[in-house]
Amino acid sequence: MNIFKKYFKHNGLFFIMFSISVISIISVSIIITWTTFRMSEQFFIDKFSITNAKVMDQIKDSFESYNYSIVLASNNILQSGTIRRIMTEEQSNRQKMNSFYQMSEQMKRIKSNVDAYETEIIVTGINGMSYATNRPYWMISDEELKTHNITNVSMQNPKRLIYQHDRRMKETKNKEDEQYIIATKPLMERISGTIYGMMYFPIHESEFKKFYTNYTSIGNDVYVLDKTGMIISSNKTDFIGEKAEELLQYVKENENKSENYIVKEFKGTDSIIFWEYIPSLDMYLFNLIDQKTAIGDLINKKQIAIILFFIVVIALIIVFIISRRMTNSLSTLVKQISDASKYDFDQYVSVSGTYETRQIGKAFNIMLDELHDYLEKLVLYQKQKRNAELAALQQQINPHFLYNTLTSIKFMIQQGGKGEAEETINSLISLLQNTIGNVCETITVEQEMNNLKNYVLINQKRYGDRIKVNYLVSPDCLQHRIPKLILQPFIENSFFHGFNNKTTGFINVMVWQERDTLICEVMDNGDGMEISTNKLPATKSKKQHFTGIGVKNVHERIQILYGHQYGVTISSEVGQGTRIKITLPTETVS
Repeated sequence: MNIFKKYFKHNGLFFIMFSISVISIISVSIIITWTTFRMSEQFFIDKFSITNAKVMDQIKDSFESYNYSIVLASNNILQSGTIRRIMTEEQSNRQKMNSFYQMSEQMKRIKSNVDAYETEIIVTGINGMSYATNRPYWMISDEELKTHNITNVSMQNPKRLIYQHDRRMKETKNKEDEQYIIATKPLMERISGTIYGMMYFPIHESEFKKFYTNYTSIGNDVYVLDKTGMIISSNKTDFIGEKAEELLQYVKENENKSENYIVKEFKGTDSIIFWEYIPSLDMYLFNLIDQKTAIGDLINKKQIAIILFFIVVIALIIVFIISRRMTNSLSTLVKQISDASKYDFDQYVSVSGTYETRQIGKAFNIMLDELHDYLEKLVLYQKQKRNAELAALQQQINPHFLYNTLTSIKFMIQQGGKGEAEETINSLISLLQNTIGNVCETITVEQEMNNLKNYVLINQKRYGDRIKVNYLVSPDCLQHRIPKLILQPFIENSFFHGFNNKTTGFINVMVWQERDTLICEVMDNGDGMEISTNKLPATKSKKQHFTGIGVKNVHERIQILYGHQYGVTISSEVGQGTRIKITLPTETVS
């Protein structure tokens, strides 16, 4: 888990870019595919509607031809004076027999207008006379006709030829109900408008549907609806007589649109619905095509899905490679910049990859150069400042030290100790020469040891030799260079603060080399003290000091000159003594 987090941390940009690309590619692919499907379907439907319009026109022409034949026949009946006389005059039985014969002759001639269709003619008069060219064709009695709804509707519109639906109930369970389309019109005198009878032109629905049956197939259905929404004819015989008002509603909702088709659900099936109004019949012709059947096989969706899948996979691979190449250099650059602090900002970042990452890398490296220059100047300034301070301290010999030393020499001379006085004066002169006269910042270990010996000799002459000082210096370290007066402050502290309780003791000054490190150690067996870890003690009194250089000054001076891996460490135990350890790089006189 940690490895994954670390990997994600340094490649977050890549994962984000790749994730966004994946989502975008998949989304665009789905949208394009869906749009292609919809456009293909729409294109097919548009083209199909043009072809289907011709089919609808042919069906409409068939209806119009049939209606024209009915109109011719009805006009012949209305123009026949014989028929009008037979349907209006009261007649004896003998006259009726003669009238039937005359009607038969008249109707043979009139029926020739509709001989092309399986339709019959029934004429009824106000005098109770009726005549049918084929009575069994439409099994309805004269009494039922008088009160039938189709007669009432036609009587309300005596000038129009009206087509209506009639359903004859089945006589046995094994026989289906008979469906008829009846064209009706009242027999009316033109001048007076007197209605003297009714004429009926029944056609069986099975004959009526022949006008369009040749254009139907599985999934391609035709419905003929009257203005009430009732299906009066269809190749789907189960739906005849049912209401299909939603089809008329579709027509009403789209009557102002240029397209005469819509895609809607009808009877639980998504269908392409075409329609045409037939004025002569005052009916609507609907052609419903199952959308799935029509265009289900038009587009091989499975094949397109497979092709799309491979295109998406190839696109993702390309995006992966490009994204990886684009972000890899940036991720590497970010990692190098993040790790810069581990190398103390001394390691440059690689300048590679895209133009942007190369520019960032160059800018970062330039910034490192400027940072190094600034740090070098800052360190140099600190060194110069510190050296100036130390130089000033070195030049300032404590007047108390000189005063007390000269006073001690005076007493030596007064007491007749001219030899000791001379030896003390020589040590003082050498000490002053090496501190004030020598302007070099570093001296050899041998010179530092001589300074220490002169300083110790002066102090022993002044305060006695109750404190012994031993010098244990490895011969191979005598010519190594160390900062001037780097050991003197610790000898001074041991002298004046390490033996306040103890009357006698010793101080060991040891110098040796471990690999590339020079180690100087000042150890005494004095009073010791309580100190905090890694915290150098402050100087308590400066009255007896040779110079103003303190323990802390030495530590900071070493770190400024040689780095933080060097410096002063101190350990002490009360009653046991104190150990000062100074580490320095080896630096030999050239």
